[in-house]
Amino acid sequence: MSDEANDASTAPDTDPQERRRAAFHSAKRVLARHSAQHRIGEQLAHLSAHAGSVYDLDAGADIYGDGVVAELERRTARLLGKEAAVFFPTGTMAQQIALRCWAARTGNNTVALHPRAHPELHERNAFHEVSGLRTVHPTGEPRLPNADEVRDFEEPFGTLMLELPLREAGFVLPSWEELTEVVEAARERDAVVHFDGARLWECTGHFERPLEEIAALADTVYVSFYKSLEGMSGAVLAGPATLVDEARTWRHRYGGTLFQQYPAALSALIGLEQALPRLPEYVAHAKVVAQALEEGFREAGTPWFRVHPEVPHTHQFQVWLPYDADALTEAAVRQAEESGVALFQRWFTAPEGPPGVAVTEVTVASQGLEWSAEDVREALAGFLGRIGWLLAAGC
Repeated sequence: MSDEANDASTAPDTDPQERRRAAFHSAKRVLARHSAQHRIGEQLAHLSAHAGSVYDLDAGADIYGDGVVAELERRTARLLGKEAAVFFPTGTMAQQIALRCWAARTGNNTVALHPRAHPELHERNAFHEVSGLRTVHPTGEPRLPNADEVRDFEEPFGTLMLELPLREAGFVLPSWEELTEVVEAARERDAVVHFDGARLWECTGHFERPLEEIAALADTVYVSFYKSLEGMSGAVLAGPATLVDEARTWRHRYGGTLFQQYPAALSALIGLEQALPRLPEYVAHAKVVAQALEEGFREAGTPWFRVHPEVPHTHQFQVWLPYDADALTEAAVRQAEESGVALFQRWFTAPEGPPGVAVTEVTVASQGLEWSAEDVREALAGFLGRIGWLLAAGC
């Protein structure tokens, strides 16, 4: 590392989050750039440049869910092969309402899901506190439950909720056969099936099935527009028309029927038009990136590392290293600041395993398609060099 790099420092009063944002925003080479990393002007310019290709901008703005919002609902329902769909400002709201509707219809407010599913980790116990739902866990393994675990679970549940892919376990998916078997096992127990499909869009390659066929396994499906599709915000719940109508009523009660939502709806339509067709490319190239990382770690003699899954199931996967999360994040930020290359971004203390292990999520999107395997290995060498310098400096 150069003397200039060694001397790189940040004023003590610099906000760490703002520093990270600035570093990754200014980086010239990234594997993916999330919409939240763009400046407001960039977001508005993108929306202005592309909205006219997906919707008639001479039409009136939406009011309480009509117009462009209703059009987004129609297009999404058609993509998923469902009778109807309803737009929500957040997936948290969409899923709570879906599951409370099913609880009323089945007469059972118990939801079977994975303990590392999004509602259990990131929603402040909202299922219970807001919607009166109770959760149980057919398995604690870092994968979705299998058919036997669902079939033999010791107490009744009204709904089986499956997160596809299971993000916290490494964006992992079952095989198509395993998925169909677990759905059948739930049906044998007279339970309905709901897919948390925030990232369902990129699952088609792994399952080798179109979206409509995957979604057909579930009674209801939730999908997000701001993750893989790079939209501003928003989600859709799709399923039977009668349940969707009921969900609209609950959306109003929850305060989710906003006066106007055309920016979010237009950005979602742009995502369906531009990002969705490219997701198979991203998934394929994520496999190239993951393999290059494996090779780079081995070439560098890294004493322990984990790329998980070794062959990614989607365009996202995890990397684990035996170092302090803050030190790894600092190395990533310095690499972006000093070289304009952002291989990794933020690291977190691993929720499983021994102390001192950190994990990060790697996403490969359009920007990552420009990276060759050699580019990945070169960037990794630069990152590991900064880790060595930080550790030697006692940082």
